[in-house]
Amino acid sequence: MAQSNSTAKQAASSMKKLSFFSIFLLGINGIIGSGTFLLPQQIYQDAGVMWGLLCIIAAGISTLLIALCYADLSGRFSESGGAWLYSYHAYGKFVGFEVGFFMWFAGVVSISAEIAALIRIFKNMIPSLSNQWISLGFGIGFIVLLGIINLFGVNSVKFVSNLSSGLKLLTVAIFIIVGAFFLKAANFSPLVPETMHSSGGLFKSVSSTYSVVFYMFTGFSFLPIAARKMNNPQKNLPKALVTIMLSVMTIYVVVQALAIGVLGAGLAKTTIPVAEAMRHMLGSWGYYVIIAGSTISTFGVAFASSFDVPIIASSLSDEHHLLPKFFGKTNRYDAPYISILLTVVISSLLLLTGSYVFLATCMVCANFVQYIPTILATMKFHNNKEFPTQGFHLPGGYTIPILALIGSMYLLVGFNFKVILVAVSVFIVGVIIYLAEAKFDRTPVSPVSPKKE
Repeated sequence: MAQSNSTAKQAASSMKKLSFFSIFLLGINGIIGSGTFLLPQQIYQDAGVMWGLLCIIAAGISTLLIALCYADLSGRFSESGGAWLYSYHAYGKFVGFEVGFFMWFAGVVSISAEIAALIRIFKNMIPSLSNQWISLGFGIGFIVLLGIINLFGVNSVKFVSNLSSGLKLLTVAIFIIVGAFFLKAANFSPLVPETMHSSGGLFKSVSSTYSVVFYMFTGFSFLPIAARKMNNPQKNLPKALVTIMLSVMTIYVVVQALAIGVLGAGLAKTTIPVAEAMRHMLGSWGYYVIIAGSTISTFGVAFASSFDVPIIASSLSDEHHLLPKFFGKTNRYDAPYISILLTVVISSLLLLTGSYVFLATCMVCANFVQYIPTILATMKFHNNKEFPTQGFHLPGGYTIPILALIGSMYLLVGFNFKVILVAVSVFIVGVIIYLAEAKFDRTPVSPVSPKKE
């Protein structure tokens, strides 16, 4: 009877676990975003045909290696927190604080980037948005509206997220199916633009493109947390990560190749390449199908981020004491209104700083600050066995972390001075907040015990 009860409990527990297919869809939906519809033009313009496709593949492999490091660490801790938690236990409270601060900042930048993407999409239908001040007013107004909605609590986030995810995948699928019938081989020539014939021009173009392409994969960091909810994570987690990342990379390569094959050199002249390619194939109605799909999916990401980002800040303040107390203050709707207000203000200021591509690169840089200590933490815990993993065991010793570190460090080459300046400014603000908080008697982050068998 006891054995029967035990079997029943295991079966019930198993039923609560996510299936491999569910994790796969979560991964696809979480990674594919506005970059799919807008960045093919930038990739082609900067790196041409061959090197543009190779940059997508290289960024995909690099992010897979980083994701495997996250997977290793997620098996060592029961608590959620991600990169800041790993960094805190590997290198102390200050490093954990800075990584947590950059995690929040990356979320804020993602809101600005997605709103900038919406402006870029609408500019082709609303000529007045070509005026800088009108477009900024539109973008800031949108950010303020999202903040106001969040002040009253949001019950429809999941619905909007699911709707946008479904339409995003449907839009990409339609483009791929239709595009396969309109390819022209001549559009793939030349494979390498003249500007990249010299080693200096090649290095500069590939480096900047690699950094931009990384934005298309930045949603990968949640995968180990979601995938560890699977049955038998030690066996299925690496399979899920590899399948998801290779699938996303394949989708990006196919979309890029189709955009080139349909538009050729014209790809460099449009800011909405996928929609323009669809118009070239099916006319206006095809164009508006892509516009509608990309608009709803981009809005869904911005809407979800505007809800999640203030909660991240509130959690870092209330639960972990890594941000000042006022970040966690809530109103009668249980909405963290101070965090929402700060998110609105900073997102609006970031929208003033530059284009969609610039904001996308800023987000990659903010995530870069998370990647490095996370990869190093993987190596440290592998060496000292302080937090033994009870989930996925990273194979190959230090090989994967070292390769992930090389892939991450190469991002530095592609960041321009403006992006580095933003990152340094955020770091300095973080230092000021950290030192100011040290003067107050706040409960420190409690050490997390390693997982038990």
